[in-house]
Amino acid sequence: MIAQVETKTYTAEEYLEAEVNSLDRHEFINGEIILMAGRTPDHNEIALNLGGALKLALKGKPYRTFSSDQRLWVPQLNNYTYPDLMVVAKPIELQSGRTDTITNPLLIAEVLSKGTRAYDRDDKFAAYRSIPSFQEYLLIDQYRLRVEQYSKTDANKWIFSEYSSTGDRLMLMSVQVEIAIADLYENIEFSE
Repeated sequence: MIAQVETKTYTAEEYLEAEVNSLDRHEFINGEIILMAGRTPDHNEIALNLGGALKLALKGKPYRTFSSDQRLWVPQLNNYTYPDLMVVAKPIELQSGRTDTITNPLLIAEVLSKGTRAYDRDDKFAAYRSIPSFQEYLLIDQYRLRVEQYSKTDANKWIFSEYSSTGDRLMLMSVQVEIAIADLYENIEFSE
């Protein structure tokens, strides 16, 4: 017989207090505190490529771009995550009583890893969809050239688009920015 390990459940307040004093970043999902895994150089490069392109394209426009160090609160589920990249319409909205937790993302991008691929596509995307301001989701594969785009067209209606060629151009509907897929994958060499 295999003994089951009981997972301790925390309150959001316990999580936030611990997170403020932690050197590592953690997500808070259904009362569980989950350590964020280290990222590969390719993961970081892709996130930086996207962030740089968006920062430049959105200069002077009413948006702010945030990297994976910015915490997001999903109010309906009382979850806290650190998306790889977020674009937020100005003014940013913060969780009541907090100065470090955003609540109004417009666009969220996640660079997929082997360990988070299914979660990012399923439960995490479902959680993000509960946020009223959320309009667009990008899933960027770090192991092969593939970008999945989900754009909200109406309440409960999303359009799916897929890009898998360096000649493709990604049009971000939420912020009206076009990015070459080749630019997202600059400096990335895929193994055969």
